[in-house]
Amino acid sequence: MSLNQTPSANRIHIGIFGRRNAGKSSLLNALTSQSLSIVSPVKGTTTDPVQKTMELLPLGPVVLIDTPGLDDVGELGEKRVQKAFQALNKTDLVLLVADYSEGLSACEYDLLEAVRKKQLPCILVWNKWDLATVSSGENVCSSQKPAASGNLPAAAQNLPSICVSASLGWHIRELKELIGKTFPQKQQAPLIRDLVRPSDLVVLVIPIDTSAPKGRLILPQQQVIRDLLDGGAVSVVASDAELPQVLASFQKDPALVVCDSQVFHKVSPAVPLSVPLTSFSILFARYKGCLPSLAKGASFLDDLEDGSHILICEGCTHHRQCEDIGTVKLPAWIRRHTNKEFQFSFTSGTEFPADLNSYDFIIHCGSCMLPDREFQHRVRCAKDAGVPITNYGTVIAHMRGILERSLEPFQHLL
Repeated sequence: MSLNQTPSANRIHIGIFGRRNAGKSSLLNALTSQSLSIVSPVKGTTTDPVQKTMELLPLGPVVLIDTPGLDDVGELGEKRVQKAFQALNKTDLVLLVADYSEGLSACEYDLLEAVRKKQLPCILVWNKWDLATVSSGENVCSSQKPAASGNLPAAAQNLPSICVSASLGWHIRELKELIGKTFPQKQQAPLIRDLVRPSDLVVLVIPIDTSAPKGRLILPQQQVIRDLLDGGAVSVVASDAELPQVLASFQKDPALVVCDSQVFHKVSPAVPLSVPLTSFSILFARYKGCLPSLAKGASFLDDLEDGSHILICEGCTHHRQCEDIGTVKLPAWIRRHTNKEFQFSFTSGTEFPADLNSYDFIIHCGSCMLPDREFQHRVRCAKDAGVPITNYGTVIAHMRGILERSLEPFQHLL
């Protein structure tokens, strides 16, 4: 992946919700000008969320999510509806698609209530407007909401709305403009560049072992390098084996050293105490807005009893190597640190348990592949369930006895 491609986690996520046959898939195809989702008069054609990345001006890079129908029925239908509501956890802006001639029903009201609780911006999209204009002779130049919308529930009364025909492409351009006006523009938070000054030297320590991908850097490493470039700082990349020689070659100490959390125990002794040291995982915990919670959660590892249930979560899916950090290294380090035996469970990608009550401790990856909103949702779920949560970098730093040092660059947040 090239450095100028925007990762999905950093894109604005726009969720398309509505009943079966409301035209959600047609709207996705119209917005992207591609036939991505299957369109059929058969209800329930979309059975799983479909995602598409694109540039949507004036917003910029976005992810469009086409979801299953909110009114699906039967045992499988209930699971599809659950998948649709789960998509709210990663959604920044909701497009609620309704049939112009049918108005809203109870299932849309349920979604609107969830949108209200999550404080998400929402646009009400009245679709199939072409069919209504043919039968009623309405002015096709009008994109205002139908007269029937005056009977909407309070949750929908003040929503921005627009009438479109996804199948014919009517007012799709106007919908894109409305999306740009409705979503509050946010300045992207810095990942690392606010911790250093222009021309500062930053050393990035990246281990090259059996779990390192061949011929490339992983996403967190790419993003840190790019953010340093944007801030005018100078990055030097070295392996942990080369670090002592690299540091000795400098005329002055670097402004910051960032390492992979797996090699904290090798890097810390080599870096002078006067030089700030942290990890990629801890940088991402700050970037995602969850560092205080994750740093606090790390210490709860020592309070766990024999037989406690630990959940280890990865935000992406990949082929696990024999020395995989999540399923192999972390459990071994935890047993060695605590001298106790635990029950371990593992999830990856979009999987995250709806019920956390059976777990005593949660360790999450750096979440570079997850949208901020989805990762923050997971942290809130753990907090609501009373289960301590931390991430790879903070818990490894805790076990190595250098958590306090690795958090020094962020003391103003803790």
